[in-house]
Amino acid sequence: METAIQHYQNKLAFEMDPSDLFDALEAKQNVVVIDARKEFAFIREHIPGAISLPHRVMSAQSTAQLDKEAIYVIYCDGIGCNASTRGALNMARLGFNVRELVGGIEWWKFDGYATEGTNQTTGLQIECAC
Repeated sequence: METAIQHYQNKLAFEMDPSDLFDALEAKQNVVVIDARKEFAFIREHIPGAISLPHRVMSAQSTAQLDKEAIYVIYCDGIGCNASTRGALNMARLGFNVRELVGGIEWWKFDGYATEGTNQTTGLQIECAC
């Protein structure tokens, strides 16, 4: 039983689903969303407020301006793409607190959330009710 508890606690410590991310963004928690795909994919479509930081260019120099106190949620296309895993690993190695977005941008859209970009989709918008 303890092994199972530890496994699921560890999983939740390193992953976030679209619903949890949406709630965190709407509550204005100290969360930064990073699109780890290539720039052209980000331009085409991305999670609102996300920044483009392809996993291939993550380095001490490219992340120097980022707040080490934030939680970084890294995503890519989703199933069949490992850019978010590579990005999360890179960011963790650089000393950042990271989570990988389960299902990537595809599950974000599947759950009904809007995207931005040249191919943006409609859906639930992040807005604060405070």
